Amino acid sequence: MKKPIILINFKAYENSFGKKGVDIAKRIEKVSTEYSTEVILSVPATMIPILSQEVSLPIYAQHVDSYPLGAHTGSLLPEMIKEAGAKGTLLNHSEKRIRADEIHDALIRLNRLGLESVVCVDRYELVEPMALLKPTAILIEPPELIGSGISVSKAKPEVITNAVKEISKVPGVFIIAGAGISSGEDVYTAVKLGADGIGVASAVMKAKEPEKVVEDFIKSGIKAMDEKNDRN
Repeated sequence: MKKPIILINFKAYENSFGKKGVDIAKRIEKVSTEYSTEVILSVPATMIPILSQEVSLPIYAQHVDSYPLGAHTGSLLPEMIKEAGAKGTLLNHSEKRIRADEIHDALIRLNRLGLESVVCVDRYELVEPMALLKPTAILIEPPELIGSGISVSKAKPEVITNAVKEISKVPGVFIIAGAGISSGEDVYTAVKLGADGIGVASAVMKAKEPEKVVEDFIKSGIKAMDEKNDRN
């Protein structure tokens, strides 16, 4: 992962798959290339092999199961997403919660396969325990703000600052802020508060011109990172 981290969750909107999914991914890729900033796309499983061929951006699954290879009908396994071209996956999103032991088992497999992982948590008290399992990053998202248009960086900045304190106890794991992020100002504030980047979905996927929203996010993230580096 490269900072500022910009992670876009396609979820399961009408433009998340098929030709519309490819179109929005290519628009995002163009902006990503222009600003030399990595943008991660977390997409429906059916889109992993398509987008891993169509764009150069890192493609993530939205979820994997921790079952071993075998008789597990309907399961999406780490080995499957790697074969399909994914670079990593989300785990434990608020819309796809799994048990702690499943997170643990999935992370062991993902790490063994060389796949990245972003574990989602809904409160900062879970940041350190989950970080100890060695994911690539923790994404903290207060569920009540997801899709609200009211950003965590404005409504609950203490969630980010407390999460940053907790992640500092486990070197090598990134912290990403999400929930309600909808403007460049939200991104700027989140990064200035100590986040390594942001996770977003509806602000991009529901936008008439998603590439302009992503451009605003990237520019704001870069600005905040540059200011932090100058200060240090």
